[in-house]
Amino acid sequence: MLENPIQSKVIGKTQFRKFNLRKKFRLGESIIQVSLLLTGFLSIVITFLIVFELGKEALLFFQDPDVTFVKFFGTTKWQPGIGQYGIWALVSATLTTSLIAMLISLPLGLAAAIYLSEYASSKTRSFFKPVLEILAGIPTVVYGYFALLFVTPILKNIFGESISVYNMLSAGLVMGIMILPLISSMSEDAMSSVPRSLREAAYALGATRLEATTQVVLPAALSGIGAAFIIGISRAVGETMIVAVAAGAGPNFTFNPLQAAETMTGHIARISGGDLSYNSIDYNSLFAIALMLFLITLGLNLFSQQVVSKFRERYE
Repeated sequence: MLENPIQSKVIGKTQFRKFNLRKKFRLGESIIQVSLLLTGFLSIVITFLIVFELGKEALLFFQDPDVTFVKFFGTTKWQPGIGQYGIWALVSATLTTSLIAMLISLPLGLAAAIYLSEYASSKTRSFFKPVLEILAGIPTVVYGYFALLFVTPILKNIFGESISVYNMLSAGLVMGIMILPLISSMSEDAMSSVPRSLREAAYALGATRLEATTQVVLPAALSGIGAAFIIGISRAVGETMIVAVAAGAGPNFTFNPLQAAETMTGHIARISGGDLSYNSIDYNSLFAIALMLFLITLGLNLFSQQVVSKFRERYE
């Protein structure tokens, strides 16, 4: 039986292509792959070491016979030196300032991202985005004194004597301003990565630019926007200098933003700067606070990821 010359030529080309596509060993690529693997593994190991160290030192605090979980989670006074271990005095201030910051940064940051991604021209975007990101480079201690010396007097004129000189409202407002560039930049990057074909399909169906943005672009970029929100929340919960300068320097169980209160990070910064003897109750309490702060941040991140994964739309 004679072989078809055209068929043999095609088979020969196919074999040639298979031969060319055969994976070859490249030393440079192997080094890069191993380096990336080690980097990822190292980050996981460091995270576990941090949790281990926090847990080990916090265990010393809870091993004190005067410390109980009932006192720690069931009371609202925090003064370890005199036997008061109510963590909620610090947690309430942390959650209050973080909530105020999120109420400012999330809507404003998302609005700025929508404008830069969908409405602004390329020239306008190239000007405003770097200017907005400059806010992220300002030291947080500068934000703290800005809250104390500029924002607080304005709030004094609005609320009068009902607001304290040190208060959670001014600290939360300035924290929101500080986080705004982070959320707007990450959200804008996520929206800009949405394929142009999705927008054009929406316009072809008669959608306006606002409808295409809210019903097509935002759902498609929800994963990146959710990541921006998660990082913003974590940044707010873990902020130190702004709350240490502007919020107050004494534990106070209150959700009134006009009152002074000390957050968990502010308390750690204030107490650790003093003369603490190793293995004292005050020293060990810092690690218990840090572990509680880590668990709160982890819980908020897991909850945010569940919300994002539930409402995210996938395009294949």
